Amino acid sequence: MNTSRMIRSRTTALATLAITALALTACSAGSLGSSEEGGSDAVTLNFLVDNADQTLKTAEQLGKDFTAKNPGITIKVETRPAGSEGDNIIKTRLSTGDMTDVFLYNTGSLFQAIAPKKNLVPVGDQPFAGALADNFKSTVTADGQVYGAPYGGFMGGAILYNKPLYAKLGLQVPKTWAEFMANNAKIKAAGVAPVIQTYGETWTSQLFVLGDFHNVSAAEPDFADKYTQNQAKYGTSPAARKGFEHLQQVHDLGYENKDFASAKMPDGLKLLAQGKGAHYPILSAVVSELVATYPAAAKDVGLFAIPGDDAAKNGLTVWSPGGVYIPTSTTGAKLDAAKKFLAFVASKEGCDSQAKAGAVTGPFAVKDCKLPTEVPQVVKDMQPYIDTEGASSLALEFLSPVKGPSLEQITVEVGSGIRKAAAGASLYDEDVKKQAQQLGLAGW
Repeated sequence: MNTSRMIRSRTTALATLAITALALTACSAGSLGSSEEGGSDAVTLNFLVDNADQTLKTAEQLGKDFTAKNPGITIKVETRPAGSEGDNIIKTRLSTGDMTDVFLYNTGSLFQAIAPKKNLVPVGDQPFAGALADNFKSTVTADGQVYGAPYGGFMGGAILYNKPLYAKLGLQVPKTWAEFMANNAKIKAAGVAPVIQTYGETWTSQLFVLGDFHNVSAAEPDFADKYTQNQAKYGTSPAARKGFEHLQQVHDLGYENKDFASAKMPDGLKLLAQGKGAHYPILSAVVSELVATYPAAAKDVGLFAIPGDDAAKNGLTVWSPGGVYIPTSTTGAKLDAAKKFLAFVASKEGCDSQAKAGAVTGPFAVKDCKLPTEVPQVVKDMQPYIDTEGASSLALEFLSPVKGPSLEQITVEVGSGIRKAAAGASLYDEDVKKQAQQLGLAGW
């Protein structure tokens, strides 16, 4: 499964944004009127999104605020299931020419899989395209053409940490792995679990590997391309193998919480919020549940990038937001209206509308957009990485379609002491090989 989709779905559900496998349903955006009510020149755009509560709430808020600015255009929101069922609906409706006027979908490799050149309207010539963050723009680009507007904010694969504990022990945010491990030694001596792991939910075990990709690309800038072409591997790349080595090192030194094998994400968040665990390598999107359950964590929990070997190259691995797209079946007046809607989504007003709809869990992918004043410290800590050139890199899955399905089982084994790092990295290369061959990639 695509990691960003899997983790977004999981964290969204845990944040009381329940995802249910419903058939396609439709609901109007707020109290918007129909095209008939708006007069003969009115246009109605149908907007397809997944059926998570927060996604729907955001879509309706965008529709309401867009129509207030463009009274002749009504946005009607339709929902689809999440996951593979939703993927199939997207692909089927695109192939049959039955897609809604605009729709929300993944960026990166899953975006490439829906044949954007054939099925989507390019929007790179629209003024808003110039305001898109580069780390987002590259994930909605195919054959040199930009196709989408960002929906939501970036996620970071990082380490959440307890700020009061850091202050009590006089610790500084580490920029190298050696500094991080020195902090862990002091934390363990103080009787606190240095690194929280929650292998009861296996997907959470992957972050020391996946979140380390900024460090991999800093050391080997062409790793993603070579990896896709079967010219670079985790087992033979010293930089890529470090994520597995870090997992092993944390376990071997006894830095994990005692119940790491059975603990689940809510358990990890509790340890972190209460200061019984110092660090939690995880995706930043969990801040929604964290703050909802432990309000004080909005100020007490911060974020820093997974450290590498070189402090000068310290930076954050990020997951791109979803994209809003226009299918080629949208034509005429609806096409003009759809382009206006995407321009609104990718504007400061659109960011404000999304913030109004719910808690902001990451920096926006539009250069003109600023975070609201009241956001969790985790989100504030992400922004400097986004703003500083070279201080953030896309996760590997946005640069390559190759991701083996068994990574989370392998990282659990390495992090539990069942398998050594080198063996885990090599095993993952075999897992990747199977998937790459299924995709029919050259060189495999």
